[in-house]
Amino acid sequence: MSSHAARRLARAALALAALLAAAPAAPAQDRVLRYSFRIAESGFDPAQISDLYSRIVASNIFDAPLEFEFLARPVRLRPNTAVALPEISPDHRTFTIRIRPGIRFADDPAFKGRRRELTAHDYVYSLKRHYDPRWKSPNLYVLENSKILGLSELRQEAIRNKRPFDYDREVEGVRALDRYTFQIRLAEPNPRFVYNLADPSFLGAVAREVVDFYGDKIMEHPVGTGPFRLAQWKRSSRMVLEKNPDYRDEFYDESPPANDAYARELAARLRGRKLPMVDRVEIYIVEENQPRWLAFLNGEHDIIEEVPTDFANLALPNNELAPNLRKRGIRMIRYARADVSVSYFAMEHPVVGGYTPEKVALRRAIGLAVDIDQEIRLVRKNQAVPAQSPIAPGVWGYDPEFRSEMSEFNRARAKALLDMYGYVDRDGDGWRELPDGSPLVLEYATQPDQQSRQLNELWKKNMDAIGIRIEFKHAKWPENLKASRAGKLMMWGVGWSAAAPDGDTFLALGYGGNKGQANHARFDLPAFNKVYEAQRVLPDGPERMALMTEAKKLMIAYMPYKIHVHRIWTDLAHPWVIGYHRNVFKRDFWKYVDVDPQASKRRVNG
Repeated sequence: MSSHAARRLARAALALAALLAAAPAAPAQDRVLRYSFRIAESGFDPAQISDLYSRIVASNIFDAPLEFEFLARPVRLRPNTAVALPEISPDHRTFTIRIRPGIRFADDPAFKGRRRELTAHDYVYSLKRHYDPRWKSPNLYVLENSKILGLSELRQEAIRNKRPFDYDREVEGVRALDRYTFQIRLAEPNPRFVYNLADPSFLGAVAREVVDFYGDKIMEHPVGTGPFRLAQWKRSSRMVLEKNPDYRDEFYDESPPANDAYARELAARLRGRKLPMVDRVEIYIVEENQPRWLAFLNGEHDIIEEVPTDFANLALPNNELAPNLRKRGIRMIRYARADVSVSYFAMEHPVVGGYTPEKVALRRAIGLAVDIDQEIRLVRKNQAVPAQSPIAPGVWGYDPEFRSEMSEFNRARAKALLDMYGYVDRDGDGWRELPDGSPLVLEYATQPDQQSRQLNELWKKNMDAIGIRIEFKHAKWPENLKASRAGKLMMWGVGWSAAAPDGDTFLALGYGGNKGQANHARFDLPAFNKVYEAQRVLPDGPERMALMTEAKKLMIAYMPYKIHVHRIWTDLAHPWVIGYHRNVFKRDFWKYVDVDPQASKRRVNG
């Protein structure tokens, strides 16, 4: 490690120590869960967020009508604020949901002293907010793809007439039938639309009074009916959430699979406990791996999500928990993420974009020159597997037998493609030019964290080897996200996680209608769009699988994304954390976890 890197890590560790020291002490017997995010949040308004870490927080504040059972495998849905699972029409176009009476929003000045009950109208309003041009919802594509009757037209009317979105206009696609019942109607079948009703960071209920009260500052003032409420927020540094005193009576009652002894032990031990079990959750933003790892080892953090790859060999030799950690009673939870890590090419960029053979050849050559095995061994420390397609393991549509050139590393083929299509060194400086003789320089957006730096070094090595210059543009992750949505980046590496057990969310990365939202590459191929739309309306089965395979092949052939890996995460928890487990489709896990304050105090102090 260089002296510069050592000084930087030391500064980061000191900053974290100062942050922890400055944090107000919780009451002696409070049950407090402390951990960190490695990437900063952007805010907490369901209509404006799409990044993972903001959605984790929002999922614990807001309530969707349905939820995934925490311990059930395979995953299954159950009612949350709803009385029962929705009534779904045989053609999968009409969904009728009834809400439990008596559920209350957390107290807030926006309610002017009233105890505000959750109603069906709140879900209608919350869904409509994604269509309001004012909020620029990055999740709008999910709903527009579902073709809810009348809402896209209402949005276009607001844009065309340059008037505020008309929330009071009733549309056929979403309406309250009575105080506790609402209905959603689609223009075409969508057998999997019901999964959207289980994502609290997307369709969590927001009260209209709160949005009116806080206006453009609504990202800073999340008010929901969920188990926690935001108590303190220092942007990109620290978040504190407290138990919502107005949360309804919910009790731990989980049904684990017979082959998971740990989950069965948890279910038996915690059954009947009132939720949430912890009083506070404190989250720190710690971008550097070393201080994040040390904070966990020192007992300053109770859990660590995704053991930093820098320390994977130390903590997880041969992917087993190290003996010294086992002696301390630390528990390991290892699981495959339903996600994919990709690098995208901006398809509208004059250098790397386009659909002509020479542009496709450039992207394919770049992809073939990326050494995925080295990425997994050297950077990710074997905490990932090569990806063959955009669809991740653990969702419907994943085919473990599917193979493609996405995982192929072949510099000879890469160079041959470049030579064939005129990407050659014309001036003798050692670097290839574009076919017209102009410079060929890749610009890759990146972040100032250690893993990004290591990935950049590998990118540089790989591109140098085939004679292509690459430069790196550094910014914080939220800044890159904003620039990416605006179409201002040439290339960027991102991860994409599924919120539901279906592969459509990964194919959505290539759908033309999602440009500027899920489709960061702005890929817009009519043949792909047609296949994507066709698979979306079909029930699961061989016909849909065949269309999904065709869609995957088109994405691979045109290469708007270099698809790298599917990550494997290993979380660790101290012995005083009770109930920690993982459901990759459920972000709101805090309410299922308990912390023994006395055991935590004894362990940290000695």
